[in-house]
Amino acid sequence: MSLTALDISLEGSQSPHDIKHFVPRRYQVKVFEVAKSKNTIAVLETGAGKTMIAVMLIKHIADQHIIKSIGHKKLIIFMAPTVHLVIQQYEVIKKSTTLEVGVYYGAKGVDDWSPECWEVEVNTHDIMVMTPQILLDALRNAFLKIEMICLMVFDECHRATGNHPYAKIMKEFHHKSGNKPKIFGMTASPVIKKGVSSATDCEDQISQLESILDSQVYTVEDRTEIEEHVPSAVQICKFYDPTWLTCVDLKAKMEALWSKFDASIMSKLQAPEKSEYEDINDKIKMLRKRLSNDYMKILYCLDDLGIVCAYEAVKVCLENAPDVKEECTFYRESSLQCRYFLDEVLNMISEFLQKGYILHTDFESDYIKAHKVGYISPKLHELLQIFHSFGSDRQVLCLIFVERIVTAKVMQRYVKKLPCLSHFTASYLTGSTTSVDALAPKLQKEILESFYSGKVNLLFATDVVEEGIHVQNCSCVIRFDLPKTVRSYVQSRGRARKNDSQYIIMLERDNKKQRDHLFDIIRSEYSMTDTSRNRDPDGCNLRACNFEDANAYYVEATGASVTPDSSVSLIYRYCEKLPGDRYFIPRPNFHFRLFEGLYQCEITLPPNAAFQTLVGPMSRNGHSSKQLVCLEACKMLHQMGALDDHLLPLVEVPLDNEVIVKSKELSAGAGTTKRKELHGITCIHALSGTWGEKVDGASFEAYKFEFSCNVDETYSGFVLLVEMKLDDDVGNTEVDLYLIAKMVKAYVSSCGKVHLSADQIKEAMCFQEFFFNGLFGRLFLGSEAKGTERKFLLQTEIKSLWSSSYSYLLLPTEASDSSNKKSWSIDWMGICSCANVVEFLRKHYSNGLDHFKGGRANILLSRTGSSMTDGKAENLVHFANSSIDVNDLEDMVVLAIHTGRIYSVVEVVCSISAESPLEENADAASSDYTYVEYFKTTYGIVLKYPGHPLLRLKQSHNAHNLLVDQGASSPDGLVQEKQQAHVHMPPEILVSIDVRVDVLKSFYLLPSLMYRLESLMLASQIRKEINGQSSNFYISSSLILEALTTLRCCENFSLERLELLGDSVLKYAVSSYLFLKYPEKHEGQLTARRTRAICNSNLHKLGTKNKLQGYIRDSAFEPRRWAAPGQLSRFPDPCQCGVDTLEVPLDSRFQTEKAVKVGKFCDKGHRWMNSKTIADCVEALIGAYYVGGGLFAALHLMKWLSIDSETGPSLAVEAITRASLRSYNPKTNELANLELKLIYEFSVKGLLYEAITHASQQKLGASYCYQRLEFLGDSVLDLLTTQHLYRSHTDIDPGVLTDLRSAAVSNENFAQAAIRQNLHPHLQHCSGLLRSHITEYERLLTEAENSTSSLEDIKGPKALGDMVESIAGAILIDTKLNLDEVWRVFKPILSPIVTPSSLQLHPLRKLSELCDSLGYFVKETCTKDDTLVHVELSLQLEDVLLVGNCFDRSRKAAKHKAARQVLKALEKSIERREHYSDMDSDNCSNLTDEDFSEPMNNGKQNMMTIQSSSESKTIDPTQSNDCSNEVLSHNIATPVIGPIDTKRGEPRKSLFELCKKLQWPMPTFTTTEQKSRTPIEFGEGSEKRIGFSSFQSKISLHIPNSCTIVCTGDPRADKKTSMDSAVVSMLHQLQRQRKLVILQF
Repeated sequence: MSLTALDISLEGSQSPHDIKHFVPRRYQVKVFEVAKSKNTIAVLETGAGKTMIAVMLIKHIADQHIIKSIGHKKLIIFMAPTVHLVIQQYEVIKKSTTLEVGVYYGAKGVDDWSPECWEVEVNTHDIMVMTPQILLDALRNAFLKIEMICLMVFDECHRATGNHPYAKIMKEFHHKSGNKPKIFGMTASPVIKKGVSSATDCEDQISQLESILDSQVYTVEDRTEIEEHVPSAVQICKFYDPTWLTCVDLKAKMEALWSKFDASIMSKLQAPEKSEYEDINDKIKMLRKRLSNDYMKILYCLDDLGIVCAYEAVKVCLENAPDVKEECTFYRESSLQCRYFLDEVLNMISEFLQKGYILHTDFESDYIKAHKVGYISPKLHELLQIFHSFGSDRQVLCLIFVERIVTAKVMQRYVKKLPCLSHFTASYLTGSTTSVDALAPKLQKEILESFYSGKVNLLFATDVVEEGIHVQNCSCVIRFDLPKTVRSYVQSRGRARKNDSQYIIMLERDNKKQRDHLFDIIRSEYSMTDTSRNRDPDGCNLRACNFEDANAYYVEATGASVTPDSSVSLIYRYCEKLPGDRYFIPRPNFHFRLFEGLYQCEITLPPNAAFQTLVGPMSRNGHSSKQLVCLEACKMLHQMGALDDHLLPLVEVPLDNEVIVKSKELSAGAGTTKRKELHGITCIHALSGTWGEKVDGASFEAYKFEFSCNVDETYSGFVLLVEMKLDDDVGNTEVDLYLIAKMVKAYVSSCGKVHLSADQIKEAMCFQEFFFNGLFGRLFLGSEAKGTERKFLLQTEIKSLWSSSYSYLLLPTEASDSSNKKSWSIDWMGICSCANVVEFLRKHYSNGLDHFKGGRANILLSRTGSSMTDGKAENLVHFANSSIDVNDLEDMVVLAIHTGRIYSVVEVVCSISAESPLEENADAASSDYTYVEYFKTTYGIVLKYPGHPLLRLKQSHNAHNLLVDQGASSPDGLVQEKQQAHVHMPPEILVSIDVRVDVLKSFYLLPSLMYRLESLMLASQIRKEINGQSSNFYISSSLILEALTTLRCCENFSLERLELLGDSVLKYAVSSYLFLKYPEKHEGQLTARRTRAICNSNLHKLGTKNKLQGYIRDSAFEPRRWAAPGQLSRFPDPCQCGVDTLEVPLDSRFQTEKAVKVGKFCDKGHRWMNSKTIADCVEALIGAYYVGGGLFAALHLMKWLSIDSETGPSLAVEAITRASLRSYNPKTNELANLELKLIYEFSVKGLLYEAITHASQQKLGASYCYQRLEFLGDSVLDLLTTQHLYRSHTDIDPGVLTDLRSAAVSNENFAQAAIRQNLHPHLQHCSGLLRSHITEYERLLTEAENSTSSLEDIKGPKALGDMVESIAGAILIDTKLNLDEVWRVFKPILSPIVTPSSLQLHPLRKLSELCDSLGYFVKETCTKDDTLVHVELSLQLEDVLLVGNCFDRSRKAAKHKAARQVLKALEKSIERREHYSDMDSDNCSNLTDEDFSEPMNNGKQNMMTIQSSSESKTIDPTQSNDCSNEVLSHNIATPVIGPIDTKRGEPRKSLFELCKKLQWPMPTFTTTEQKSRTPIEFGEGSEKRIGFSSFQSKISLHIPNSCTIVCTGDPRADKKTSMDSAVVSMLHQLQRQRKLVILQF
């Protein structure tokens, strides 16, 4: 069975299925049919289902104009007068239709929407449900047009009168339109006045409503069906006696008291020395009004509710007393008068209640007793009797309508105190008014929902819920105060929706005035109903709507309009968008003049507005003249560009080419750390060459490498041959290479041109192929063990190993005479020897000899080798390719033909031959297993000379990153040298190579050296792109390389310092450009433009546009992935990025927020990079150019980046000229005295006066203020201070440098400087509050300096710091942008400048960093306690809990204090632990609360508490110990985690998150390494790994107040995965101890 229409209109939570299948009643269908044919105002009782008629009409209209429309889209607008109704009707319409429905009201931020936002809403919705003001504003601003609307529904349409938005919509837009939408109005009372005096008056009111809404009233004549289905509440009058306890004496005392305090506050206003500041006067006037309002509230409650409730009213007023903590002293004194008044009234009433030894608390619980003695009014007593009559029915829902908010609030509080009504839940509801007693919208919604659901039984409400609120089970509505109008009467009665509900009206017995008033309302309702029913629809013609053709201003481009009526609010809105501070709120000022009976108004806008004054036309009255001048001001502001074409204050929006596009798949924007992007690496042009293709040889640029070691060790020189000439600072440089326990300095120098013949080039290429592959790659490919054919890599010429885009030669040089360092020559003998070896290997592999077969490239090594000698050794040693005298073997370079590995000979071991037992073979079945058998079995090699001695060889090793000083990162600054690995091998399987051993040693230096040179080449390459033809400055490639190197590279330099400096340079350059380029823009607009220009997203866009991403170094040098030309990478990483080109397109396909390996590159050079890194590099490059070439060079770079920043003296001269034309009237010697303090004399005094003029001077006629100069000066001081710190502190951590900069350029630091230099008396302002704050700040600073106490809790007025910045900006302009002169003036002003030793970090920051280093976690709990915020910070140490509790007005201040308490306790705990490491936990409790207590004047106390527990025990899971019964920290519930993810790093992540949640100290790990001579297999399947070292980790986790658990993981191939294994064991152990639950999916 379907629901009826009535049920649907009443039910607030029905399902979508039910509401979409309702059956309309006959009267609904009839009204619907009428509404289809013409504009209709449906007059039906509340609860008759008017909303569902509207839904029927919406569906009908939508079918015609939306579903079937072809062309311009049409909208349906549904309006309701309150937010409550809007949300309620939105829910009904959304459930009743399949159309797209949107909801709009002020709290959603609709007022600040742009045209684009509205366009999206229009395109995505068919029905828009909103408050009428939203539609009116949208029409006025031309976001919507009346022609776009096909149907407008007016809920509670009787409001369409006077200046209500309903009436304005119709008058300003509907009636003027040629394409009018259909209108449907809904109301239960079509008259808006208090009542109707006659049938004619009723007819006139209805006709007026029809005229405005362009509709005709229609109601149902046959009432049978309505009366049958619509519940009608039974009206009952409850009479109460007049109040007999008048409390005349108490009232007289209260009045006298009020007069006394009012006079006291009034005297403050009249004091001549206090009247100079209007802001204080305004506040005092508000205090007077507040005092009067509080007095009237108390008096009203005393008369209407009784003295007990008057007592509650006083407490309510005290709770709402204004917070004057941060106000000026003068205002605080006056404000305290209000509080004193309330305190004395409270005492008066309390004394009155306690007369006769009867405590008033008795009356709070016994209302009958209170009524008998007159302490509650008969009216309230009668209401409580009604509540009592409800019995114990907890399901009752009762609405009580009152006239005043204070009545609702006080009665709700009193009812809560009555034990006899304790089974009811009472609450109160008000509208969102400006009253101090009003509720916030969010709280209103929560209370209404509680009433809907029955959680609240008794709801005391003002008229905010009279209209349209549907509560189906509301069984009783009580009019505690009589309705004032017939509308209020009808609407409030309609809230009683339940069958057999009651509508109770409370009347004073024998009160004729009340009785007549109620009679007039009832008579008016009958007249209204009768007139509505009996009107002839055909005989009633609509009156023409009379509205003045207002002198509106229209914008031709959009159609936006402003009328005299709307112009005033628009001017205020414009002023609200102007910059202001707590001492100055931008507002227009109006001055009226009267000429011969006509009014003229002059408007004065704030000094930062587009213009200052305007005089309007004459008018008949003051209000009209104000509207007209505002209209003229709106016109002028639009013409000047201050209002956009939608007549809204201009918001600085990005230009078309500035719009940063954000991917639909990503929430993180460009330039953020969260967003990762795939980018390529730029090719090095200097290393490209075509010399390999030339048949007649080629000429090269030669660059000599020389190496000098800090210990007695020799390295061969090398020469780099490239086709292109390198820049001088690349081809002539020095590089430090860090080896174990020694350092080698590499010297690179240019040697001019060298010509090589084709044969020489071939041999040189062969040499490079052989050694780089032999040392760092593989000379033999394939393995029989793996089923692949074994091949010699250089069997044929391998052209694929060479590329023209990456082509150079690295050749050894002959040992030169140290006396002639300039002479050098290539070691062709060694190169030719290498070529011969390659030819030898090619020949033998091509013959396929058996003894060159083999599969496993594995040789067993001896760590110690043999020290014995045999004097019987022959003089000749037979190698595979030669025989050499035994005395010539030392340091000979050889190649093992079975493995392709290169060695150097240490010595001949005469005591061991190939027939000797293979002692190193751990797998031998017996000790008789010899070298001969080993080589035959393993490699198939039959030795010819088994009796010859073996050679002890020093084996080659992998290349290492020598650019990082490993000793600097070790605890003791030293790195232990590893024991050299040696191997014994028969000489006959070795090929001798006639190359010096120092050449071999130099090869290990080349990867790191070449990597650094390649990086410098890239830096030089981008320098050429940036500089172009400019030669006016020089920036070293090393400085540019620093700007392109991130911390991830682990170098001894990074971009961090340059980025910090570049950020300041960029900010200054853009700020000065904007300041000089746009003199008409105010500080807010300039800041918005600057923010857009220097934000990370824009820098990212400009960086990628100029292909900067390809030059960035974002990962540490990985030698095993590095390959020289001619070398085959041993560790390839084939590209799987989905990009065929080296350069990655800027596409969302190559952007992600998922976890990826940042910095690791594939074989094509593609790597993931943080999006922010590109923006950081842009700033760092700017810093590098500033350091290397000054501001001129930095501006050149910004121009290359397309950042508008060019300024010049000519623009500064224009600014000086404008300043010189301003009028100013300073006090005698004001500027001269200030110049003496600054030690600078201004050429244009107007600049200085502007710099010291606060915006509040508008009240004295100032047409300018310091805000624009502050904008400029902020960037000037930022740059100069950062530059000073950058140059002064070259060796500190970049993070510390950032902290220094933040402290040095903070507004607080500038404010202190203003006080120190006595600049503050020169600030020109008109704010008493500001003057008071400056005086108080000066006093606190003086006291702090005298007592040498901390200044961290002292915060100065922002205006002081702003003035210092603006003076800096003024000097910059006056000196025509001379930064050096500005610093000359300001360095002594800002001294002493902060240093690392004087830097004071925020306590919360310091606490966080200290806890991170110690492995502790801080937990924060924040609650609102009345007007205070309570912050609790808890820190769990091993067995001591530190808790800091603080109360303050703001959360930030409370956190600051709590952090300081906990930090102090933690530092004391650490200090004691260091001195008494064996102290037990009981002694730790000596940290007493008293040490950290901090009293508050509000009765709350900031307290530091320390909780200590007994000694914990250690649990070894291998034992049977169990600590599961111990207390689990402070958490009652056992924590639950998901299934353990065994991927690398995930187990540690899970445990760390668990520790953070439970505040357990971080676990500690101990890892041991075991080495093996045979390969070890780890893991299975795809995760199977083979290695020669195994790592095993032990984890120790301390659980506070419980135990310490120690677990050991399984052996793993690397340290981190072994730690993961230990964590997995720990998690399972925690589960066994019942301290953790691990879910299994």
